[in-house]
Order: sequence, then C-alpha cells, then structure tokens
Amino acid sequence: MNFASDNVYGVHPKILAALAAANDGTAPSYGGDDLTQAAEAKLAEVFETEVKAYLVTTGTAANGLALSAIAPGYGAIICHSEAHVSSDECNAPEFFTGGAKIVGLSGEGGKITPATIEKTLKGFIRGEHDPKPKGVSITNATELGTVYTPSEVRAIKELIAPRGMKLHMDGARFANAVVGLSTTPAELTWKSGVDVLSFGTSKNGAMVGEAVVFFDMGLAEDFAYRRMRGGQLVAKSRYLGAQMLAYLEGDLWLDNARRANALAQRLADGLKIASQVRVAHDVQANEVFAVMPRQLHQQLVAQGVSYHQRMSADVAGQMKDSETGVRLVLSFATPEADVDRFLALVHGAWMETRHDAR
Repeated sequence: MNFASDNVYGVHPKILAALAAANDGTAPSYGGDDLTQAAEAKLAEVFETEVKAYLVTTGTAANGLALSAIAPGYGAIICHSEAHVSSDECNAPEFFTGGAKIVGLSGEGGKITPATIEKTLKGFIRGEHDPKPKGVSITNATELGTVYTPSEVRAIKELIAPRGMKLHMDGARFANAVVGLSTTPAELTWKSGVDVLSFGTSKNGAMVGEAVVFFDMGLAEDFAYRRMRGGQLVAKSRYLGAQMLAYLEGDLWLDNARRANALAQRLADGLKIASQVRVAHDVQANEVFAVMPRQLHQQLVAQGVSYHQRMSADVAGQMKDSETGVRLVLSFATPEADVDRFLALVHGAWMETRHDAR
C-alpha cells in the first residue's frame, strides 16, 4: 500500500504504447519532429485558444523557466510559503530567473488571497532598494490538495494586473484541479487571467515530460533560447511529444485524474468514520491530509503502508504531541483494494483501542 506520491506509480499503458510506436524509424531532432509539433498544436486545442507551448522534462524546469519569462534577477515573485517554487525546488526559480526573490506568504489550505497579496505589496516602499514585484505564482491543485476556483484566480489577476504583474500557475496536478472543479482548462487558466502555465503530466500517467504553456504571447518571446540555455531542449523530443499526445488523446489525462480524485474522496470518507483520525483539509483533488495518533501511525507503517508525515503549518500548530500529520496521495493506478485495506487497518486499530478502553 503506497500512498507516498502519485509519482510512485508507473506509466499508463496507452502512453507506453505511444512511446513504443515513436521508437520506430527516424525523426528530426530538437523539436523538429511531427509528434512534438502535433503535441504543441493539441495543447492549443485543449485550451481553446492560441498558445505558445514548449515541452520540457520536469516540473521544476517548467516552473523555473516560466518564472524566468516573468521576472528578471531584480524582481520578486509572490507565492504561498509551502508552494513547490518556494520550498521544494532547491532555489531553481532563483537560478533560472537570475536571482529573483521568491516571497512566500501564509494562507489557509495552501492558498493565498488578494488581501494577503495586497498587504505584502504595500510593503514594497523602498524603490530600487526592494526587489520589484513582477508576478504571482499559484499552485493548482495546491500542495495541500485544495483548488483555486476560476473566480479566485480572477480576483488575484484583477489585483496584480494594474501593477504590471503577471500570473503563473504551477499545474503539476492541473488535471486533478480541472476535474475537481468540473470546469474546463480554458476557464481555469487564460479566461481567468493566467499568463503562463506549467502543465504537468508525470504525476498523472506519463513517464517524463511537462509543458510550459503561454497564453500571453509576449512572454514567450525568446523562450526557445531560455529553454535551450536551461538544458531543456531535448534532442529526441519525439518521445516527449508522443507522451503528450497520448496523454491528451481522448481525455485520458482527465480520466486518470478523475479516478485519482474519486479514490481520494473514498479514502477521506472512510477516515472520517474513525473518531481517532481527522481529515485536516477539504479533499478537492487527489491528496488527503489527516491527523492521527502517533501510535496508529506506527502501526500502519509496521503493516507496510507508505506515506509521508506532513502537515500544513496552520494545522500542525494545533496538533497534540501524541499526534502526527500524514499526507496520502492517490494515483490513477492506485488499486481500490489498497484503499480498502488501508481503511480496514485504521478501523481495526480504532476498534481495538475502543475495546481496550472498556
């Protein structure tokens, strides 16, 4: 039973088949192949508008390069303090931007609001002695499994646009957000004011490969050079293109996310029955954050369950010393039986504790 990450599972069979098919014969290199160009065109179709799309290998590269198109070295990017760009990418955004400052804000449920952003912007009063605010980065779905609605995205854009700032969305779990909101990719991005999206695939069925998708065409100027300098122009790009096409074909990406989200909700509903466990955040995508007795955690680990001990700062501050916070991530490939087995272990331990207490 492995709930450590949606990265722990393998590649969807349809994507593997596409890779095998792409392996036949020869093809132009460095993005000149038909598959890469078709994938970039397909992304425009998915988002129902003209886009500039660039395939890269990792989400870290996608985020760093996307932010480099927004902020120069003297700039500042505002985000949630627990966002990947702030705490999980080893200063990659600073590296790609040439030193732009990442300003992390607190926010309930992994989200930042126009109010907190505006309050922060009011603190930039020292002219060139401060970094210049150039953009905001939001994660959808967030690191805590919550989602920004189109109206929430739009409110942030309306605040920062008059200041000449741009809006980036880290979409490592973008498919899960789209499905969780029952909205469209267009509504959640450019129609709500997103200027550039890091479009993730590897957490949702691909082997490797993400895309930087520009809705603001001006930001895409010279991005091909940024990608090359960043070591992200893949020689055999057809393998990235093949994966992206298979991922998008027939809405496979949405079907995968729909299954992962449903399993997460099933797991959360089952945990809520056990009074010794509490679900810390609304489950809106494919992650479940739960607080449980440390003893139960130890029992689960002893039974071979894998997950990470992790909790948001706002919830962690309210936990007892005898409790621990855990993150459980569901994948398109997580067996339903594993969810049921996990819940059986939790409920079994709960019933045992109740019996001992009598």
